[in-house]
Amino acid sequence: MSILLEEKQRAFAELREIKANLAARGWFPATSGNLSVRVGDFEPEQFTFAITSSGRDKSVQTPEDFLLVNEKGVATEATNLKPSAETLIHSEIYRLTGAGAIFHVHTIFNNLVSELYWERKSIPVDGVELIKAFNIWDEEAQIEIPILPNYAEIPRIAALVEDAIIPRIPGIVLRKHGIYAWGANAFEAKRHLEAFEFLFEYVYRSHLLNK
Repeated sequence: MSILLEEKQRAFAELREIKANLAARGWFPATSGNLSVRVGDFEPEQFTFAITSSGRDKSVQTPEDFLLVNEKGVATEATNLKPSAETLIHSEIYRLTGAGAIFHVHTIFNNLVSELYWERKSIPVDGVELIKAFNIWDEEAQIEIPILPNYAEIPRIAALVEDAIIPRIPGIVLRKHGIYAWGANAFEAKRHLEAFEFLFEYVYRSHLLNK
């Protein structure tokens, strides 16, 4: 697919702003995490997205922070940069949801609750106001946020994404790893990510209070 220069520049600018915002919160420890924004037209079997480069310090801004890849996670331009190791997970989420942006961060609370509820294979949240951030408006809504195993081989994780996705829950957690949150655009994906992180902290602290 042909990508206009201004579409690429817009995607990189969005990622740069989001990266700075989330890095300031300490959500990218030790170069972890990755961000992507879809660029141009979309078909489930053919699309392009901008993604963070592998191994970069996300607390600083450099010209080598992002690159464009196709639906297979292959760079679409000549470059020595490598996309994030977890690019295939982004590809699967885009293919299955048509999302416009996907943000993945590692935090203490998303790691703790993923282990706490691992046997259940989902994180329960009951009646918390910020569930409305996902456009779920039921009174005393109850949701389950899916957890997947954190295999060393990324294709094994990617193969599980389709069965794990719950249409009204824009996120998946990897056990003792982190959250993938997505939305129709960068603004919505950031809102969803912030809501998930609030809910994870709530669930964990509530668990401690009720022990």
